[in-house]
Amino acid sequence: MSETPRFVEEAETTDLSAADLVGIQRLMDAAFGDRFSDDDWSHALGGRHFFVRDTEGGIVSHASVVGRAVGLSGHLLSAGYVEAVATRPESRNRGLAAAVMRSAAQFISQHFQIGALSGAPDLYEKLGWIRWRGPTWCRGERGLSRTADEDGGVFVLPTPSSPPLDLEADISVEWRRGDVW
Repeated sequence: MSETPRFVEEAETTDLSAADLVGIQRLMDAAFGDRFSDDDWSHALGGRHFFVRDTEGGIVSHASVVGRAVGLSGHLLSAGYVEAVATRPESRNRGLAAAVMRSAAQFISQHFQIGALSGAPDLYEKLGWIRWRGPTWCRGERGLSRTADEDGGVFVLPTPSSPPLDLEADISVEWRRGDVW
């Protein structure tokens, strides 16, 4: 495999070519196998994508940021929610995921009140994301529903427009098909 450049590209979903969308889906399949569902794929669309290509033009690392409303202390904040973070297995440990996440964080900082994501802590905490320690919830037609299985697995990224954060408070997102967080 060719050495992967560290140049991070970005594009809105609507500006990606069909080949790029297929390439991102193949990346997710290579990274996650059948653990990356059709719902997970739909969650990754409709926002801005950050990605790195190899020298043949294939996408080897990716993250997307979609707009969501995160509830904190009774207020809804505009959140840049990170989805579909992955690097091809043969391209890991080269700083590519960190590069796409830094670009995503910069975008979030400029366009949203807060960043949010659910995932493994190793990468995210090293990049300045903060683990949410309070209870997690989902907002739906019937009100709030507890998502206790997500407690400790949600991370936030304060931005210049973030209000003061109480990391022990409740946090919520709107209901969606598949993984809520």
